[in-house]
Amino acid sequence: MSNRIAYTKPSITEREVAYATDAARHGWGARCYDYIHRLERDYAVHLGVKHATATSSCTGALHLGLAALGIGAGDEVILADSNWIASVAPVVHLGATPVFVDILSDSWCLDPDLVEAAITPQTRAIIAVHLYGSMCDMDRLLEIGARHGVAVIEDAAEAIGSAWGAKRAGSMGAFGTFSFHGTKTMTTGEGGMFVTNDSALFERVTTLSNHGRDANEPRQFFPTVTGYKFKMSNISAAIGCAQMERIDELIGRKRAIMTGYRQLLGALDGISLNIEPEGVTNGYWMPTVVFDRDTGVTRDMLIEAFRAAEIDGRVFFWPLSELPMFEARPDNVNAHDIAARAINLPSYHDMDEHGQKRVADVIRGLLKA
Repeated sequence: MSNRIAYTKPSITEREVAYATDAARHGWGARCYDYIHRLERDYAVHLGVKHATATSSCTGALHLGLAALGIGAGDEVILADSNWIASVAPVVHLGATPVFVDILSDSWCLDPDLVEAAITPQTRAIIAVHLYGSMCDMDRLLEIGARHGVAVIEDAAEAIGSAWGAKRAGSMGAFGTFSFHGTKTMTTGEGGMFVTNDSALFERVTTLSNHGRDANEPRQFFPTVTGYKFKMSNISAAIGCAQMERIDELIGRKRAIMTGYRQLLGALDGISLNIEPEGVTNGYWMPTVVFDRDTGVTRDMLIEAFRAAEIDGRVFFWPLSELPMFEARPDNVNAHDIAARAINLPSYHDMDEHGQKRVADVIRGLLKA
């Protein structure tokens, strides 16, 4: 039996299995949308928004929302340099130009001052990615967006359970998107969700997500625009419905694991962990350790140490501007510097204290080396 510690895996119970089985046996024909509509309704209630549309992925949800806003060639979209490719891919595919700005050194999210400095007459949107569960400064970003007439979009793929004050991540921007990938706090296997309080935007997204078929069009199989195929399957939604019934438990477990890491690592000099400022809730999708520069600990050292201990560590996202398809941005100092000395820690739902202690021992060993 392997002694390896996975960095993440979903929490699947008999409830998820039963719902998926029911969808596989009975969720066809007139019932082919039953679990999808149920998941959309339940997620909208959980988030406190008017509308939710289940999608094949968070990337698909982001693509739909950007397309529904009319973003395309000649437009600019601002986002943080520290991000996974999924946050910028829809921008590129729609023909718009991504503008990468640096991150704050503590939250690892967009620096609002740099966002405002990057706005031009071509700027159409700001994508606020709540990295690893940390919240972007939504007060500042929404104010900047309103003053410049620029849409603020929340990529909350990693922020299930996070909140800015009393408002849940994803509920504040022009629209929000979520990921239900198997690595996320809740899962549908693959899948995502588009959410918004804008009814007109919701209608456009609903049409685009189903091959351009307008729900009010009386003619069968008569698309009114060229749309996309970003729908979630009923079986995936069934798993999601079971997860929604356990959502508080799933979020609570993530926060408990982070508490465990704070108890094991919080007193150590030479490292910093995910922050949770006053008035902000961090869903802690991915606990992360950043080593101080003077420790001399590097990304390569971290990868090797975790590999040797049979632990799956995950590197901090490479700056998008380091990827070969984008122009270099060496001025985004924090994005480059932090990624070179940080690692994401295992945090799967069933992780026990012994597993967390094994992880902490690797970190202590590096500090002593």
